[in-house]
Formats: sequence, C-alpha cells, structure tokens
Amino acid sequence: MEPFFDFLGNFWWLAFPLFGVGAGAWNSLQAASRRRHKQKLELIRARAELRAAETGVILPPLPAKPEKKKQKQSEVTSGEKRPSTLERLFATHDEITARWLDYELDVAKMIAYPAMSDGRQPLTAAFLRAKRRADHLRPDGLDARITAEELREYREAVTDFEVAFDLAERDAKRLRDSEFTDAERKRLATAQRLLNIAVDEAATPAERQSAYRRVREELDGLIAVSDEAIETLEKKVMRELPRADDPKAARP
Repeated sequence: MEPFFDFLGNFWWLAFPLFGVGAGAWNSLQAASRRRHKQKLELIRARAELRAAETGVILPPLPAKPEKKKQKQSEVTSGEKRPSTLERLFATHDEITARWLDYELDVAKMIAYPAMSDGRQPLTAAFLRAKRRADHLRPDGLDARITAEELREYREAVTDFEVAFDLAERDAKRLRDSEFTDAERKRLATAQRLLNIAVDEAATPAERQSAYRRVREELDGLIAVSDEAIETLEKKVMRELPRADDPKAARP
C-alpha cells in the first residue's frame, strides 16, 4: 500500500482536474436530460395540435408573455449589444413566413402541394406549431429590451421554425397528390387547367369568370382554400380591362 500512498502524496493535484471532469460530465448529463424533457413536451404539444386539426378542436392559446421586469444586468438592449443578432433573426423569421405565404396565398401551389395546407399532415402540424411559437416569442422590434434568456428562446424558436418548414415543404413535394384517389386527382388536374384559364389575360372576362367558378367547384371538399387565397385569386381574375372610352381600346 505504501507505493499507492506515495503516489497520492506526489500527485495529489490530479484530484482537481479529475473533479472538474466529473463535474462537467454531470452538467452535460443534466443538460441532456433537460433537452429530452423539452423535446418530449414539444412532441406532446405537436400531437395535440395534430389531433385538434383532425377533429376541429381549438387549442387554448399560449400563455401571455410575462411582463418585463426592471432592467437588470442580465438584460440586453438590442440597439446597444445585439443589433446584428436580432436583425438576422427577424430576417430569417420574415423569410420563412414569406415562403409559407407563397403556399397559403397561391391556389396553384395549393393544388400542386396540398399537404402544405393540410393541418392533418404530421410535419405540417409540427411546422404550424413552430410558427406559432416563433411568432409568440418575437420581440416587438429591434429597439425592444429583452433579456439574454428571451433572446436565446427566440433564437431557438426561429431555428425550429426554419427546420420545421423545410421538412414540411420537402414532404409536401414528395407527397404531391399521392394521398388522393384517382377521381380526386382528376379533379385536381381539372382545377389546375381551369385555373390557368382563369388568370389568362388573353381569355375573355366571361371565360375567366366561368373558369374561376369551376375551379371553386372542383376544389370544394378536396382542399381548404383560405379566404386570403380566394381574395388574391379574385384579384387576378378580375384584372381591370381597358375602358370603352379609352383611346387605346378604340383602336382597330
């Protein structure tokens, strides 16, 4: 035993780095446990929203943001310390929202990729949940005072939002109309053909109106078209034509 105690006497200082390694490993395990718990809660919420989308049940809103407390050392003023961070997050948030609106407001894209507008699709439901959280955590502006913790939560929410959209979009492009019956796919193809006529400036107003009405009939019961998408489509269909008293219209 004497050699062992001699070793301890000469290399007692090794206890400190070994203790540090052990403490670091313990902290890593704790952080991993917290992440798993958070992911489990998010999965539960995503499944709940999916079931709600299938049954038409409206989920309760997310809790309101806590009121800002008096400024502490942990607070950061976006205009002073982190302007580039918030600017980048806002830009990414707005970019993904714009990409999503391209599907929500474009009836042609709805027909081509119906899963992007179907809340019953698991990845679409997960994306909508991520969007809802990112919108909820978004600061009021670049000059808003937020804590370091709030900034971290918003950054994670924007990342989740971006990843969830990419996954939902990829899946929608993979699925296309594969989950519809043959008869339903024929209706979608007919709706797409009629839609091209409805927005064709070379077609007469009567042709565009007739095609527009038939598009609505073909999509009824197949795809839930938002009011905003209908309004956007109607504006395309009802493009202003030259007036009868317009000199250019009177030319032969």
